[in-house]
Amino acid sequence: MKYIDEHRDGRLAKEIARQIAALADPARSYHFMEFCGGHTHAISRYGLEDLLPQNVQMIHGPGCPVCVLPIGRIDAAIALAMRPEITLCTYGDLMRVPGSNESSLLKARAAGADIRMVYSTLDALRIAEAEPDREVVFFAIGFETTAPPTALALRVAIAKELRNFSIFCNHVLTPAAIQNILESPDVRKLGTVKIDGFIGPAHVSIVIGTEPYEFFAEEFQQPVVVAGFEPLDVIQAILMLVRQVNDGRHEVENQYIRAVTRFGNEKAQAQVANFFELRESFEWRGLGEVPYGALRLRPQYAEHDAEKRFSMVTTAAKDNPACECGAILRGVKKPANCSLFGTVCTPDTPMGSCMVSPEGACAAHWTYGRLREHAKAFE
Repeated sequence: MKYIDEHRDGRLAKEIARQIAALADPARSYHFMEFCGGHTHAISRYGLEDLLPQNVQMIHGPGCPVCVLPIGRIDAAIALAMRPEITLCTYGDLMRVPGSNESSLLKARAAGADIRMVYSTLDALRIAEAEPDREVVFFAIGFETTAPPTALALRVAIAKELRNFSIFCNHVLTPAAIQNILESPDVRKLGTVKIDGFIGPAHVSIVIGTEPYEFFAEEFQQPVVVAGFEPLDVIQAILMLVRQVNDGRHEVENQYIRAVTRFGNEKAQAQVANFFELRESFEWRGLGEVPYGALRLRPQYAEHDAEKRFSMVTTAAKDNPACECGAILRGVKKPANCSLFGTVCTPDTPMGSCMVSPEGACAAHWTYGRLREHAKAFE
């Protein structure tokens, strides 16, 4: 298939891997964090780590919006959905994310809550339009990629005067999370997580561009290469990072030139800015409170803000103490380091969000990585 197959050429991947091996200094190690869960899955699915020399290591980052959503927000959504007048619309990968006391949206629906899976914000709008007697709440989640469709839904709802439509906003922001990681004790003080550069997210960067990463390159002296999700995109980005490290450079480079520009989609940015403003702080699973790490609706749209409209309360809730999802999201541990992985925690019985989401590191390792490790044990 044109425009896909050429980015999955195994021969080219091996040639780029050969170049990486030739350039990688055997006297040092290279540690690169792929921020986005899409990159994590590409690395696992296509076995890219098997092509890299041993001194080039990949670190999984927190780039999965479902994974980083704290339990308290899931609990708040469940409590809202249990109200008889509410129809909660959500994406399918949120349905099985564990809340407190072994709860989930899926179990709440089984208990009688009106929770409906949708494929887009427009699906939720159609439900609100077709059922004017129901209070329809869209569980908005995602990085900068999915904030524009939520803004569009609000625009349409206001134009159609759909007063029964509101948003439970959980949109989080990539640059704030990267800064949180770079300023964390794991990176700065303890040295638990060694990071020599970042593979910047693909779809997020289509919206926000590459300019926001320039701060990290300058302030933290960290090279960033924005890359697409295909295997050749990712391995080429690794080659570009190795070159930067060897040259002592810390710049923002754009591997994904076919879709990303320096300033991004300014029309989409304007739509988001019209409806949303920054939260002073927002909890990320694994990262804790992240300053200016999320969006909320502007006060003039309070009628469509579910948190204000229904006086929603979010309370802190602790993760399963045996689940290492938080450490995995920070890059401190890998999925196989969790004692629950592959035992009580599987895609059928997830104990943490990293196993639930299609972008989660544990889901990627379960689907692809564990089989390769098993094969290596018999080599």
